[in-house]
Amino acid sequence: MGNRIYNILFHTHTISGIFISALLYIIFFAGSLSFLRDEINAWERNEPIEADLFAQTDFDSMFKELEKGRSLYGRDVTVGQRYEEQRFTVSLSNSKDSTNTEKLGRRGGYFYVDAKNFQSRDYQENYSLGEFFYRLHFFAQFNVYKRSGYVLAGLVAFFFLFAVITGLVVHWDKIVQSFYVFRPKQKWKTVWTDAHVSLGLIGFPYQFVFALTGCFLIVGYSFMYPPVGRILFKDDQEKMNRVLEEEAEKEFEFKYAPLNGPQSINGFVEQTAERWPELHINSLKVYNYGDESMHVKVAGSTKYKEGLLGNGEQLFESKSGQLLTSKAPELGVSYVRGAQNWMLRLHYGDFAGYAGKVIYLILGFVTCFVIISGVLIWLTAREKKSVDQRKRAFNRGLVNIYMAICLSMFPAAAFCFNFTKIMGSGDLADRKAMINESFFWPWLLLILVFSALRNTYWTNKASLLLGAILSVCIPVSNGLITGNWLWISLQKGYSQIFVVDCFWLCTGLVAFLAFLKTKRRAA
Repeated sequence: MGNRIYNILFHTHTISGIFISALLYIIFFAGSLSFLRDEINAWERNEPIEADLFAQTDFDSMFKELEKGRSLYGRDVTVGQRYEEQRFTVSLSNSKDSTNTEKLGRRGGYFYVDAKNFQSRDYQENYSLGEFFYRLHFFAQFNVYKRSGYVLAGLVAFFFLFAVITGLVVHWDKIVQSFYVFRPKQKWKTVWTDAHVSLGLIGFPYQFVFALTGCFLIVGYSFMYPPVGRILFKDDQEKMNRVLEEEAEKEFEFKYAPLNGPQSINGFVEQTAERWPELHINSLKVYNYGDESMHVKVAGSTKYKEGLLGNGEQLFESKSGQLLTSKAPELGVSYVRGAQNWMLRLHYGDFAGYAGKVIYLILGFVTCFVIISGVLIWLTAREKKSVDQRKRAFNRGLVNIYMAICLSMFPAAAFCFNFTKIMGSGDLADRKAMINESFFWPWLLLILVFSALRNTYWTNKASLLLGAILSVCIPVSNGLITGNWLWISLQKGYSQIFVVDCFWLCTGLVAFLAFLKTKRRAA
């Protein structure tokens, strides 16, 4: 590689990394916690996750309970288990009964229902810590104007993909040699460079996959599909579905004739579960509820031990109980849908149990360190006497702000977990506001304090100490509030609650050890 090309790639790698460093750190820190999204929700609500909960739910009783507060007649009702948790999503279409004048009238709705006690909650009431960090990792909270947060996350993912590729090219000639070199007693630029190259190479496959899938999910899937549909298919949804090998949504003519007798749904779910034991049932759709034209579709995906891309579904006519159509999971999915599913599975890391989640989580935090080390390399490379004093002061100030933003996320997140467990253990009207305030205000306060200190060493020390103390307090606060101490959760088989408590306890001990080992070295 010529010097000119090398210099161009090196500088573009550096500049792209500096521009997105703080935002990228937020994405990976929040995204790493999101790998435990289901476990965090179970811990927060004290609701251990049961295997195959959806297939064992009493939907007949659930629908009777739902009818107490609203009229379901003539609606399409969709019940889904988006994540492994005790609360299901319920979507109601507008009623097809034009004579409906009760309560909600013909308007549709979207809410959550508990699979155990059938209690309904809206989005604000059902909001959780897992949802908060999941949405933070693509800046959903920053959607000031329409989808501005998503656009920002998409741009960061694109520049990160560029930085990952150029970084590999820049270090290609000495990549093997540099991987085995670590000189902790040399000057700071050498220390940060060795750590950046070694850990960057270890995490390269992970970082490349996340940059690529992140670009697809945000930039491609969310922003390219709509204009492609408008331009190439001239807003012809049916034609677009045929090209993408997707089935059009089913429609059944409403007959304005109430169905006689009880409308049992449990039997259809049981038939599907008995036919395909390898199917993880997670979706149920009732068409024209309560009418003679009522149909029930039961669907699910294959369990990960059986396959990653299989989907199965059965459609029943409620009046006769007859099975109308059936799609076996072994038939697989279309090429387009399969590619999308692969992207989702690779990005979420939910296909290999806890082993996969732990690997993804560790590599996520390793990437956070790679980001910080890259910023410190940039700073130490410009701490030369030949550089103008004003430029050096500006560089130090910029990096100090970057470090304050990044490192303060750790104690702010730990504080948010403690606060939510202590103050939000019951039902709240606006749980979303409480979680947002318990994270963003402490985070902002720490950013201002650390920025005012103008000392990255003390920012690091204070973040480690605060984070370590608050992290160890998380399993303690959970034990005091719920009685599920670590050993009790383990004995009862509450693996999700145990995993979260164990994660924060280990994180706190590691952070405290790092605090003790971190010492200022003489210049």
